[in-house]
Amino acid sequence: MSSIKRLSTRSEQFKQTLRSLLAFDASQDESIEHATADILKNVQAHGDQAVLDYTQRFDRVSAATLAELEIPRSAWQAALVSLPTEQRSALEAAAERVRRYHEHQRAETWTYTEEDGTVLGQKITPLDRVGLYVPGGKAAYPSSVLMNAIPAKVAGVPEVIMVTPTPDGVHNPIVLAAAALGGVDRVWGIGGAQAVAALAYGTDTIAPVDKIVGPGNAYVAAAKRRVYGTVGIDMIAGPSEILIIADGSTPADWIAMDLFSQAEHDELAQAILLCPSLEYLDKVEAAIERLLPTMPRADIIRSSLGNRGALIHVQSMEEACAIANDIAPEHLEISADQPQQWADLIRHAGAIFLGRYSSESLGDYCAGPNHVLPTSRTARFSSPLGVYDFQKRSSLIQVSQEGAQVLGRVAATLAYGEGLQAHAASAEYRLNTTSTES
Repeated sequence: MSSIKRLSTRSEQFKQTLRSLLAFDASQDESIEHATADILKNVQAHGDQAVLDYTQRFDRVSAATLAELEIPRSAWQAALVSLPTEQRSALEAAAERVRRYHEHQRAETWTYTEEDGTVLGQKITPLDRVGLYVPGGKAAYPSSVLMNAIPAKVAGVPEVIMVTPTPDGVHNPIVLAAAALGGVDRVWGIGGAQAVAALAYGTDTIAPVDKIVGPGNAYVAAAKRRVYGTVGIDMIAGPSEILIIADGSTPADWIAMDLFSQAEHDELAQAILLCPSLEYLDKVEAAIERLLPTMPRADIIRSSLGNRGALIHVQSMEEACAIANDIAPEHLEISADQPQQWADLIRHAGAIFLGRYSSESLGDYCAGPNHVLPTSRTARFSSPLGVYDFQKRSSLIQVSQEGAQVLGRVAATLAYGEGLQAHAASAEYRLNTTSTES
């Protein structure tokens, strides 16, 4: 019995069925929201002591002062040195590729001068301080450290502060090694909503940051939502997604495994295949049934594919691209002989993987582009994390005396129309025909 739905665009109920499949209940658990609100309020009021109390309560780590929970740079370097050679080489290669890619995103200040001498432009400056949240405990996400820290440093952020929980005082060596390679400046062994609060509001020991990035559990996500406005955040990510458009030329086993690669994240992850060939969809379904029992996370994959996955028969590759634009997936694979012609039809996707050799997993770790991507159809209006998220833009306006004669009249006319006389007068004071003497 198949573990994944089969759909066809010829069905009268297709659009309704697809919409139901894509639906994700992002409503927040009230108990988590209340607990998070209390933690944030307590840290804001009591600073270091509140963070210490929560760290002892949730991570079973006791310390007399918050300074004791800072993990020194020597520990990161030791972790890097102690990594097995193959693992260290892979981490270094990934870091270099991520850095090289993001260097192309760096924006520079620019200006232009009009005929009358007025200078207009844009000044680019980095954020002063960024907080990076990294899950701890059994979870190890060194790739997320690289994907968040490196763009910030390429942008020119002077200080990147990483927080990561260390349950029972156990440090994750590969995460610390990634911090050393990613250019992180300081690391604190704290986690949860209390770490988010410390970064957002600051304490006697931890300086407040301007933006918080990085993944976390439900409490971390709730905390990031609540502190947004006091600080910036990257995004509130939903379950992982992959959408594959296939023309039937890629080995079916490859596509089945690509679907697994996202389904194994958790039961809410989504994996969908679009293809105009019924015969090919049959082959992929057979590959899923054959390969699934070999997967260590088979139960999670089966649940994910059964609840939110689908093999969809489309009438053409053009129709597949139209559906992809409506779905606006986090990851889009175009597994076809001539992927570029179909990529030209795509407007909405977090990351687009072209050709049968571009598996999504390469993007997760080492291709170079960022793996922090918009989910839950937000790719319709959002972009991957990048250097631009750590840079600010300030407008530059230097109006010449000659320019003020033209712009002043335009501004005054519009200001009078809005009933803002002081605005109009401010512009008119610069006109040569107007006396500025009191």
